[in-house]
Amino acid sequence: MLRGLRRCWESYKYRFVPWIALNLRHKRRTLRFVPEESKDKIVSDEVVLQTLLKTFRALFVNDLRRQTFLLNCLPEVKSKYLELQKAQSQTSQAIDDNNHSQTLFHPEDVLFNTLGFSITRRHSSLISAGIGVFVTKGFVPKGTVVSMYPGTVYEKYEPIFFQSIGNSFIFRCIDGVLIDGNDKGISKAIYKSCSKRDQIGPFKMSDVFWLTTGVQNPLAVGQYVNNCSADKAANVCYQEFDVPEHFPIEFKQYLPNIEYSHEVWRPLRCVVLVALQDIRPDEELFSNYYTIIN
Repeated sequence: MLRGLRRCWESYKYRFVPWIALNLRHKRRTLRFVPEESKDKIVSDEVVLQTLLKTFRALFVNDLRRQTFLLNCLPEVKSKYLELQKAQSQTSQAIDDNNHSQTLFHPEDVLFNTLGFSITRRHSSLISAGIGVFVTKGFVPKGTVVSMYPGTVYEKYEPIFFQSIGNSFIFRCIDGVLIDGNDKGISKAIYKSCSKRDQIGPFKMSDVFWLTTGVQNPLAVGQYVNNCSADKAANVCYQEFDVPEHFPIEFKQYLPNIEYSHEVWRPLRCVVLVALQDIRPDEELFSNYYTIIN
């Protein structure tokens, strides 16, 4: 049996590491095969990039008052938002000082106003599946980036043994890079530690709110998307995306991923979930944990 598992491990690359030995035998009907040359991409990297930039800019502008200190430290960035700052300053004169730090819209409403849909976590429609992710408002067209998979990013040679014990949230990329999307225990502590390490003065290089009950980036709930079944077909799939070097510094605070170390420089690896079909309100998102690159 161990030799068989080893041959499987060497021959194929499965998406969720802990599920291999325990579940694969029973899930043949829901396997997803992907040609290696496709790199598992449903939409182009440019589409993913523009979606993230559009969403993060809306979140940034919505919370512009809280960004004042950051903008004052970066004149070249501040110049892009001068007109918006002036308009908000005039509007806020009639508002009580206690409300100045509050955002105009909840992040989920910002997502709806920007991309035309909102998503949230709640109890799954599958029995004993725990928490799932649902479209709450609007409409998700096929090919839309609908969520992100948060977590600490590990190169394949970096230590992740203790974090992996009892952890079903470890996502495996095609090249062997691992993303630990667990928001509890040692995984949570490591992510927070790496986030503080990479912070540059007031500039946060990642989002830590996905570890809490608060929400900053409403897309960062992809680790709670459940696996499809014979009755519930997958309506989203995972797609890897490397954040380009020119990604705006003011938007990095919304990226729900952080590198475990910087021994080798490479673009930050993110994973987004892309709609495989049109998704309507109250529908739950289902992915495929058993993707095979062959």
